[in-house]
Amino acid sequence: MGVLRSFFTPERTRRLLAGRNEAVGNVLAALLGIVTPFCSCSAVPLFMGFLGAGVPLGVTFSFLIAAPMVNEIAVVLLYGLLGWKVAALYMATGLGVAMVAGFVIGKLRMERYVEDWVLAVRAQGGQEDAPRLDWADRLDAGGRAVREIVGKVWPWVVAGIAVGAGIHGYVPEGVLASIMGRAAWWSVPMAVVVGIPMYSNAAGIVPVVYALLEKGAALGTVLAFMMSVIALSLPEMVILRKVLKVRLIIVFALVVGLGILLVGYLFNAVL
Repeated sequence: MGVLRSFFTPERTRRLLAGRNEAVGNVLAALLGIVTPFCSCSAVPLFMGFLGAGVPLGVTFSFLIAAPMVNEIAVVLLYGLLGWKVAALYMATGLGVAMVAGFVIGKLRMERYVEDWVLAVRAQGGQEDAPRLDWADRLDAGGRAVREIVGKVWPWVVAGIAVGAGIHGYVPEGVLASIMGRAAWWSVPMAVVVGIPMYSNAAGIVPVVYALLEKGAALGTVLAFMMSVIALSLPEMVILRKVLKVRLIIVFALVVGLGILLVGYLFNAVL
């Protein structure tokens, strides 16, 4: 994935997304989110750059949602802990939420709720071509990406394992099964509401997800909780306030939250 990222510089990504049909742009932006292992807060600067480069608003939101929620770290950790079926379903539904939410926000034509100074910005150097890389350079970039990702991720993994161990050792199984089980219709919206004020990335939350499932929580409820933590976190909303007006942030949270609720109920119904 680190080598693949060397083909997608910010400049090239902006050019790829700018001027696209919105439906095509939503799909491309969500797919690009997979190869950018950003948490929600670190994806915001790229979001601003896309807006400044003329990328449609809905397309930029598809990227903002997919980048933290559906990246290689989340997919690999879910695969390792829960198997390929859960990882594949999570990736497919996460991409679906990002694409549909971006498309809906784009159709609402809410550009007037972007702060004026953002619309006035034009990406510096956005038209310059990045230096051409040979395969040795790309492999070196991949190695640096591994060191960078591992360096950033390991504290979150340790913290997540610690929280998961606490849940596993001290929370009674029956309590979680009753609160986050399939029988309680309100468990999915409650999980989303509880997850929003929290902040973590995929590496930190996946061990917690595993511990909750071990205690009898329903898969859909737990994954809705995970999605809300990494895609609708309160710190992300605070940073977005610098570039978006309150009404657009509320619409973003409602559209994405509704998508996450549907995913949670879908997983609980079919698995």
